[in-house]
Amino acid sequence: MSTAEKSLRLLVEKWLGAASAQPLRVLMTQRSQSGRICRVCIEANCPSGPVTLFFFRHDDGNWHVFPPANRQPAMSVGRLAA
Repeated sequence: MSTAEKSLRLLVEKWLGAASAQPLRVLMTQRSQSGRICRVCIEANCPSGPVTLFFFRHDDGNWHVFPPANRQPAMSVGRLAA
């Protein structure tokens, strides 16, 4: 997958369309202590009023508007069988 397909900018343009031509404000960036979860809050001023979106970076490097699923402890014999 190319870097452009993972771009936060392209995802913002996808969600906001023409509104993304308006100035955007990054209201918050946050990373968990483990460094695995990254959140960005963006605000755009649209004609109908301000729009705020949260974006989450997943383990595969892609940005989404939904948070990544919590990883649950799991046991596997895959590594031991080799």
